Amino acid sequence: MRRLDQLLANLGYCSRRGARDFLKQHEVVLTGDTTRLSDSAIKVDPERLLINGEPLDHPDGLLLLVNKPTGLVCSHDEREGPNVYSLLPERWRGRNPQITSIGRLDKDTSGLILLTDLTPLVHRLTSPKHHVPKRYLATLNGAVLESLIPLFAAGTLLLEGERAPCAPAHLEILGERRAALTLTEGRYHQVRRMFAAHGLTVLTLHRERFGSLTLSGVPEGQFKELPLSFFD
Repeated sequence: MRRLDQLLANLGYCSRRGARDFLKQHEVVLTGDTTRLSDSAIKVDPERLLINGEPLDHPDGLLLLVNKPTGLVCSHDEREGPNVYSLLPERWRGRNPQITSIGRLDKDTSGLILLTDLTPLVHRLTSPKHHVPKRYLATLNGAVLESLIPLFAAGTLLLEGERAPCAPAHLEILGERRAALTLTEGRYHQVRRMFAAHGLTVLTLHRERFGSLTLSGVPEGQFKELPLSFFD
């Protein structure tokens, strides 16, 4: 059982203070009862609540796979510019806990990003102990030499300013200036910094896979829902 005003606010329907007005403007009832609720402080069973005849919008949480375009950041700080959360319905952007990204893609990187309001899942999947393989496609400003394959795979590459070397990474050469790199960790700008350590600048970067997940069927700028049990 949960307080009605807190429940509505947590799911983005209104602010907690605005719950009373929300109840006046919408038909909020419990299943099996036609009496409209007017007391925002009462405790209710979320599974029984209907708003304008519809059940609550994802009361147990959201897990989303998004095909992020370039130009969007994974931050809620509006000073950093347009963000990936602008791709979501307005109500979802008002949820508490707020929807956040599992890891980040920088503004100039496109591709697969996971968003959720399940805080424990964020902590679990971003933990250094949780080695999820992530595959990136990169175009570079110069030729990708085959000698980089064993160097990246050795697990000895030490990035500037860091004490521990990068975990072994799998490099595939796709063309003279194109490569795919699969990582099991997510350090700051890691792909760009790994290539930069060998004199190469990443011109475009796209994440096409996160574990077993791909962007198949998800156009750029769109998203799809995943079952909350996907990573159980």
